[in-house]
Amino acid sequence: MTPPTTRTWSRRGRTPVVRVRGRSRRRLSVAALACYKPGESSRLIYRPCPDARPDGRKSFSWKDYRDLIQAAHQQLGGPIVLVWDNLNTHLAAGMRRYIADRDWLTVYQLPPYAPDLNPVEGIWSVVRRTTAANRAFADPHDLITAVRQGLRRLQYRHDVLDGCLTGTGLAPAPP
Repeated sequence: MTPPTTRTWSRRGRTPVVRVRGRSRRRLSVAALACYKPGESSRLIYRPCPDARPDGRKSFSWKDYRDLIQAAHQQLGGPIVLVWDNLNTHLAAGMRRYIADRDWLTVYQLPPYAPDLNPVEGIWSVVRRTTAANRAFADPHDLITAVRQGLRRLQYRHDVLDGCLTGTGLAPAPP
């Protein structure tokens, strides 16, 4: 809920000020997959998860990631090679069993502390610099709406998705 700041402009001698009513510990977790298939446009598949959940959990569980991977498999219609970071939820025993039981799913772990190899980190950077920059959110619903709109816009910006994938070296440069 704390707004990220970016560059802006104003008249010379007048510093722009973004007023924030108060700090909040509310947050929004979002899981995303940047997908690449040779000969097709890049795709972005995502799921938001507000911190006010019925079970009291404030972040994604391994079952939430399982459901995202299953949805991606249905949308993409083929085998998936998943490259992800070492988040503890990705390494949970239930997730390891799920991966082992799926012949269409191959998983590679990124080395620890390697955000430059994760294309989704580039997507979060774009969202922070565009959709969320210089904006004070009134409530969690406003934040969720803004992030969804920003990610939805990115889904149609295949050039940006290609840039995030190519920047990691995980996908060849587009022709």
